[in-house]
Amino acid sequence: MAIALLLGGCAGAGNWVKPGADAAVTLSEYQGCRAMAGSAVKTDADIDQDILATRHDDRQRASVFRLQGEAMREHTTDRAAAIVDSCMQAKGFAKPR
Repeated sequence: MAIALLLGGCAGAGNWVKPGADAAVTLSEYQGCRAMAGSAVKTDADIDQDILATRHDDRQRASVFRLQGEAMREHTTDRAAAIVDSCMQAKGFAKPR
């Protein structure tokens, strides 16, 4: 579930383009890269989720753990996005400038 939330905000093909590739091919390749990224960060996301689940009752440090949770999610999301970018570039796609 955490992976779906991390990558779920990307409904389209992320504005990737490749000469000769139509929208269907671009979307298919993009979804493949997203799936690969989801698999790559799954363990990190699961660990983050477990850590946060065990700390939710620590009221004295609630704000620290909330901030830590946000930082962990952001790191995992950034890592997944970097994996998608590398994957799409390896397949010959680029983002328009």
